[in-house]
Amino acid sequence: MKILVPVKRVVDYNVKVRVKSDGTGVDIANVKMSMNPFDEIAVEEAVRLKEKGFATEVIAVSCGVTQCQETLRTAMAIGADRGILVETTEELQPLAVAKLLKALVDKEQPGLIILGKQAIDDDCNQTGQMLAALADLPQATFASKVEVVDGKAQVTREIDGGLEVLSVSMPAVITTDLRLNEPRYVTLPNIMKAKKKQLDIFKPEDLGVDVAPRITTLKVSEPPKRSAGIKVPDVATLVDKLKNVSKVIL
Repeated sequence: MKILVPVKRVVDYNVKVRVKSDGTGVDIANVKMSMNPFDEIAVEEAVRLKEKGFATEVIAVSCGVTQCQETLRTAMAIGADRGILVETTEELQPLAVAKLLKALVDKEQPGLIILGKQAIDDDCNQTGQMLAALADLPQATFASKVEVVDGKAQVTREIDGGLEVLSVSMPAVITTDLRLNEPRYVTLPNIMKAKKKQLDIFKPEDLGVDVAPRITTLKVSEPPKRSAGIKVPDVATLVDKLKNVSKVIL
């Protein structure tokens, strides 16, 4: 069984994001980029399933600019066997990525597709669900535990009321939550080995996919700055402030 793991190149989670002065987007010039943390969890889970003998190959996939090769090399250093880059300079929105992944699913015929539930740059939480719909595959989102039992994927997922356990037939789409696992530390020897692993590059037109944006961003702005807090001498003053100044209670 093959496992396909899409990974996204995003601004590193430790970086303070700044908006461009003209409000057209986020400034990523000279900014540290890394793999989306949820996708890193997905790669780790795929590698663990391979180590348990449930999979024969883990394929990392990324869509975007040439520099996404670095993200794929990181995935291969964690344990992916090979990488596929769909190279384009177009702004990729979730639907376009889902269409590209659907084309690769048709090409590779994986038994599982495991990806992060969302990316930390746009927080869309859409690609996995769209892929499942386009490929007509069962899906289990927000997974906190994944097991293969009797040829089916048994997924424990986090919902508002607690935990829900689903059993889905494979092939299937699984999106990962934070508590699924803790990705392993990438060692230098594995980084060196990753440089020799196979990495195939395609263009969207090679896969017959139109990635033109369907949504236009009108403006990007930073959230308003929070005002400083104040200390109050007693509860009566606090209630008065909440009622008459903040007007959050009646």
